[in-house]
Amino acid sequence: MSAETTTFTGQPVLHGDALTSLLDQALDAEGGLLRLAPNWVPRSFLHPGKRIKLHPHDWYAYGAHRGGIDERWFGSTTDAANDNRVWHEGQSFCVFGGQQFFLRDAIAEAPKRIIGGSLWDTYGKWPVYSKFFDNMGPIPHHMHQSFEDAALVGQEGKPESYYFCPQYNNVDNNFAYTFMGLNPGTTKADLRRCLENWSRGDNGILDLSAAHRLQRGTGWLIPPGVLHAPGSLCTYEPQWGSDVFGMYQSLVEGREVPWALLVKDMPEEKHQDLDFIIEQLDWEKNVDTHFKEHNYLEPIVAAEGEGWVDRWIVYGLVDGKQLFSSKELTLEPGAKCTLKDPGASSWITVQGRGRMGSLDLQTPAMIRFGALTEDEVFISHEAATGGVEIENRGSEPLVGLRYFGPDAFDAVPEVGDYRK
Repeated sequence: MSAETTTFTGQPVLHGDALTSLLDQALDAEGGLLRLAPNWVPRSFLHPGKRIKLHPHDWYAYGAHRGGIDERWFGSTTDAANDNRVWHEGQSFCVFGGQQFFLRDAIAEAPKRIIGGSLWDTYGKWPVYSKFFDNMGPIPHHMHQSFEDAALVGQEGKPESYYFCPQYNNVDNNFAYTFMGLNPGTTKADLRRCLENWSRGDNGILDLSAAHRLQRGTGWLIPPGVLHAPGSLCTYEPQWGSDVFGMYQSLVEGREVPWALLVKDMPEEKHQDLDFIIEQLDWEKNVDTHFKEHNYLEPIVAAEGEGWVDRWIVYGLVDGKQLFSSKELTLEPGAKCTLKDPGASSWITVQGRGRMGSLDLQTPAMIRFGALTEDEVFISHEAATGGVEIENRGSEPLVGLRYFGPDAFDAVPEVGDYRK
């Protein structure tokens, strides 16, 4: 059996008629819910923060040359843009009856049941994903291209968001601050000098930016083209289904950032064109004098009942569009609620144990690479709109995060509405 027919667990990946038959069984048996397997992604240029429950022996499970595993992706149909990647890296697998298949293939097989006809007709896929992003220290000041700029290399843009989940942040690690944007008054000539100084060690780009202290239980909305150097809190990141980026900082904690990571998603003929590289930034958003006011998020209660509360944790529009959103559901011990949403979502349990429909929910203390867990579920459009019962069967709060695709809601709160 070839490597490209099996997962990292060694199980065969179902396709064709075998997938069709098993998918119908899975959706019918679980009321439209799909159990997902952990989806681990390494980054060769980063240092794992070691808070995402992966066993210490498995941080370098892909090999030391690939770098440490510092990300876990949720509900993903997006490939990780890593050099030397394994063939399925970044893709989520569904698990049922001891067998596995791509979430991507399941959606293509039953799009209306799983993500809804409108989303499928518009995008032809599940166009978003989320992850835990967990590092020991800060990462380079970088941006993600706009949709227009990413299209120049056949990719899609990448707006993203942050939520600093308290349950996965028992320690700060090395630098719990994130540089964002550029100081008001910064000129393009200032930035150009940083690029010209790339090979001299630290190119000084952080001298042009300001750091914000990261607070557990809060978040940020980051439009494309905006520079940011994420700090060392473990971050839940709903975002567009793309892995484009450009690193504008040449040295981080003494580690070199190669020029190739600045220009990897730019046209090859522009790799030394400093003016082009600078123009990929949304300059006005970067030098915004009210950057925090326009991008910072705090939870907002969306609904509540006896023993439970559902809060918006990611909301707002990106360039006038509702591209993704996220909620945090908390149930006290013994509480139940019927979760009913207008669209599909991907769920990760971050505290406690209980059940969702007939599926057990259990927050793991430690996960071996290749092992299956009971903390992750894809809630199909069919299940979300019909309603699914969630129950806390433990002695502590049951907490789950779930994110949604574009235009899932008629309206979402605006950035800043937490102050009302």
